[in-house]
Amino acid sequence: MVEWRISGGLTEYDEAVAAMEARAAAIAAGKAEELIWLLEHPPLYTAGTSAKPADLKDPERFPVFETKRGGQYTYHGPGQRVVYVMLDVGARGRDVRCFVQDLERWVIATLAEFGLTGHIRDGRVGVWIERPDKPALGDGTRAEDKIAAIGIRLRKWVSFHGISINVEPDLEHFDGIVPCGITQYGVTSLVDLGLPVTMEDVDVALRRTFEDVFGDGATGASHCVRDAALQR
Repeated sequence: MVEWRISGGLTEYDEAVAAMEARAAAIAAGKAEELIWLLEHPPLYTAGTSAKPADLKDPERFPVFETKRGGQYTYHGPGQRVVYVMLDVGARGRDVRCFVQDLERWVIATLAEFGLTGHIRDGRVGVWIERPDKPALGDGTRAEDKIAAIGIRLRKWVSFHGISINVEPDLEHFDGIVPCGITQYGVTSLVDLGLPVTMEDVDVALRRTFEDVFGDGATGASHCVRDAALQR
């Protein structure tokens, strides 16, 4: 069984990390169930294992937390649904790459509940939305905006950290970083796209689509190592 938890208000980042690590250890020891934890953070930036100092453009704007999840700089704040995913990847096939792809599929399926088509792009982390309403890039490429980030860590084959979906955050807060090291593209949210979506609507969609992606627990064989840290 997977436990679902929704925290109201704003959860401090360091408290969330400590709680995730404790729960992941308990899952690995067979003393706790898997957990999906839905919450919001106060405004902050996180630096993943690949973060470049030059990508932190305004270090005094919000607190900055170094984290051992994969990836570069990300923003968390009110109006963004953060989904911390503590799942036993060892029991789900030990295929880390496939597990990350399942997280991507979960985000895309959740967006589809609101009539949006999410995309995964080689060389660009996260989930993207095409923006035909915006001018094309200089090379003629269609404009796209990022709507969700994915970054995980594994310890003893249990995942923690997870995904974030922009529901209605202050998009100007992303200006203090180069999100995930990508400069040519923008950031969007469900409400920015004109959808009257609430956090509760997103929570319902996440739960409805979770079983379709993770229900059978079969993810194949893994070629990855314990305690890997990666982001797509």
